[in-house]
Amino acid sequence: MSTRPAPAPWLAIVLCAAGLFAVSLGVRQSLPLFMGTLNTQTGLGIAAISLAFAVGQLMWGVTQPVAGAFADRYGSGRVMLVGAIAIAVGTALIPYAGTLPALMIAIGVLGAGGAGALGPSVMMGAVAKLIDPARRGIATGIVGAGGSFGQFAVIPLAQLMISGLGWVHALWGLALLTLLALPMILPLRAPVGGGTVPSGGAATLGEAVRGAVRDRSFVLLTAGFFVCGFHVAFIATHLPGVVAACGLPPSVGAWSLAIIGLFNIAGSFTIGWAVDRWRMKSLLSLLYAARAVIVLAFVLAPKTEVVFLLFAAAIGFTYLSTVPPTVGLVAKLHGARFMATLFGLVMLGHQVGGFLGAWLGGKAFESTGSYDWMWYADIALAIGAALIHLPIREARVPPRAVPTPA
Repeated sequence: MSTRPAPAPWLAIVLCAAGLFAVSLGVRQSLPLFMGTLNTQTGLGIAAISLAFAVGQLMWGVTQPVAGAFADRYGSGRVMLVGAIAIAVGTALIPYAGTLPALMIAIGVLGAGGAGALGPSVMMGAVAKLIDPARRGIATGIVGAGGSFGQFAVIPLAQLMISGLGWVHALWGLALLTLLALPMILPLRAPVGGGTVPSGGAATLGEAVRGAVRDRSFVLLTAGFFVCGFHVAFIATHLPGVVAACGLPPSVGAWSLAIIGLFNIAGSFTIGWAVDRWRMKSLLSLLYAARAVIVLAFVLAPKTEVVFLLFAAAIGFTYLSTVPPTVGLVAKLHGARFMATLFGLVMLGHQVGGFLGAWLGGKAFESTGSYDWMWYADIALAIGAALIHLPIREARVPPRAVPTPA
């Protein structure tokens, strides 16, 4: 007979997942604020430091299907605990990383690997198993909004700590913040197994993975999420550098990243509400097409403080809004039982794009002295992603029932 306590109310589960995602993503997205100081302190050059961040993007993706498989097999609580500790240790060790291999270990292996174990695949997998499927759309929207709130709240806090305490103590403060979030793991200890499985679906993890990689719709979804990773990583890593290249103060970069997070709260809630009403592949196509238009407008506009803040607000609405429909499509296509692993595979595609976005951003700037070609690539990839979701085979959303008047 099981002695496991009854699950927490669904809203408590979702809010704890949102809080954990807020801390892990907020700490991770704050690290680009330290790029200039790391370059000054180590003398490694922006391209080399960008490579360390790019390895982190790739590691975050590689970790997620592995962490998801462990969570599906052994439960999510232990995986999240290890992830949080790894983030804290990696962040605290950054000041002592004076060489490129050391930076890769601190940022790319410990920090990013820990963030992968505490990332969307494990988080969304746990939430999908613990709550009613009817609430899954809005729940993933709330969790995504939590990550955005972390970006909005933690990045200015990190900038404030850099100014007031110095960069070393600021990194230690971010490590401590991660450890303070550990109690939020308790309601998210999803049971092993459980979750919905489509009729005739996979009975084992191996069958689920083989079925997914042979599914054309799953492959197209992963390819589209690759583009999302390219966008997000390039902007998150290099937007402070774009600000500096335009001769604007560093605070513009910090506030731009924070505003991206703030407006993505609205975007995540909106898309989380919309996935129960419209086909998710159509929402994804719309989001990527909107990104292409927003980036094109930014490229053509004069680079002033107001333009950066407006760009941050517009791109922020689409930033993590791709997560709820992507999670929903994975569950719709292959069920929730092996969600952590299957969404982890999609996240791996996302982070391969993230690796290229972070690394090529540094290479482009070092080679040409500007980021123009990266913005052009952003536009082209966004158009491609908008088109690639259209052939996904997703059933139409049934019409919502209208109550009959008494």
